[in-house]
Amino acid sequence: MLRVEEFLREDGSSPYQAWFDKLAAQAAAKIATAVVRLASGNTSSIKWFSGLGEIRIDWGPGYRVYLAKDGDALIILLGGGTKASQSKDISRAKKLLAEHKARKKAQVARRTSKTKR
Repeated sequence: MLRVEEFLREDGSSPYQAWFDKLAAQAAAKIATAVVRLASGNTSSIKWFSGLGEIRIDWGPGYRVYLAKDGDALIILLGGGTKASQSKDISRAKKLLAEHKARKKAQVARRTSKTKR
């Protein structure tokens, strides 16, 4: 089993949830099924590149879900899109991943400085 979580921005908003909430019911069901399969350990549909993963859902306009690994057991959902918006969606996912990494690095630095006191 993998732990699957949505990336949350500093303000608590979820880019993935914002995208998901706009989907039609059938599309949302297809995406939710792909995420459940991911959580159960089925990572065979992920294409990895530049530190990002892309799940392709061969239905409708060709939905994609963008994610990243954080350790061995955690998957962070960054967002989604379609084949038509793929390059824009990848750029956005890369920015969100950079934001996640910077925030995580800052948290580690804060913890390290507290233990040195």
